[in-house]
Amino acid sequence: MQIFYALIAGLSVGLFFSWLKLPLPAPPTLVGIVGAAGVFLGSVIFRSVAAWLH
Repeated sequence: MQIFYALIAGLSVGLFFSWLKLPLPAPPTLVGIVGAAGVFLGSVIFRSVAAWLH
């Protein structure tokens, strides 16, 4: 359910920023979005490995 809420919030922000003709507060390309996902996955992997080592 959190993913749905995040999607609705993101759509709302995107519509609002576009309506005000402001630059989007997110990477404007798929490459940027994949990079942001990589940062998130890197942090998840680090936490998993750190927990496993302890």
